[in-house]
Amino acid sequence: MAQQIELTNTVNDSQLGMRLDQVIAELYPDYSRSRVKEWILKNMVSVNGEIVNKPRLKMMGGEELFIKAEIEDEVRWVAQDIPLDIVYEDEHILVINKPRDFVVHPGAGTPDRTVLNALLFHCPALAEVPRAGIVHRLDKDTTGLMVVAKTIQAQTRLVRALQKRKITREYEAIAMGKMTGGGTVEKPIGRHATKRICMAVHELGKPAITHYRVAEHFREHTRLVLRLETGRTHQIRVHMSYMSHPLVGDAIYGGRPRPPRHASDELILALRSFDRQALHARMLRLSHPITGELMEWRAPLPNDILAMIDILRKDKIENDEDDF
Repeated sequence: MAQQIELTNTVNDSQLGMRLDQVIAELYPDYSRSRVKEWILKNMVSVNGEIVNKPRLKMMGGEELFIKAEIEDEVRWVAQDIPLDIVYEDEHILVINKPRDFVVHPGAGTPDRTVLNALLFHCPALAEVPRAGIVHRLDKDTTGLMVVAKTIQAQTRLVRALQKRKITREYEAIAMGKMTGGGTVEKPIGRHATKRICMAVHELGKPAITHYRVAEHFREHTRLVLRLETGRTHQIRVHMSYMSHPLVGDAIYGGRPRPPRHASDELILALRSFDRQALHARMLRLSHPITGELMEWRAPLPNDILAMIDILRKDKIENDEDDF
């Protein structure tokens, strides 16, 4: 059966000069450009009260959009009783602290038991919000904070804020090798030419910017704090690997563990058995999509990363003592 939807919005001043189909696709990122174009061509889109069937029509900013369309029912994901670590919740948004081994969205190889399924159980009304309100994702084995919208209005505004780089996401990681200081990686990222499940730095990719600073030095590893300006798939992992400082435990971009000289059996075992990328989304800051209030949340480091830090500190102390 077809589902009828009605969407209203206002063209942003920042969208001056953009095509109508581009504007709608940007305002409603859950619908593909091809679907948006089909709506326009089938007289399902009105601009300032008049039906428009020209996808390439240039917008001036401030136009009132109204879309009345029918879409075929898409896959309805099932609600599953899976615990969520909820850091904050109100009637518009919720923030969760995602553990490792938890896929965010169903896909190939993971049809259920995801964050999305858990969200639908926790808040059944999310079935009416695209992607159950998910605004941004974390990799399966990356831990930390994610914001979820509970209404379409909140989701639209959060997605827009993310696109305008108005949401601050701060991560903590352990990288291989000695890094002398902080900096910025500004290299485009796209799909790897031959390894289709991987991403890579290449000039035809999308712009990607990662800021980083050193939080702690170990003998042959570095603890980092990183901030994303963009949100490309695997961005931190790809950028750190590009710099020849891949993350500890990253089997895709990091290769084999690199124990320092004279490493203890404890450290060698810890590095070899650390079976996920040492990456944690520790801080999230944003303006509430409805009230405008500036809000910030922090999530403590998980136990596996804390344990790795302790072992690396112990190794540094022991080997510093050996130098005397």
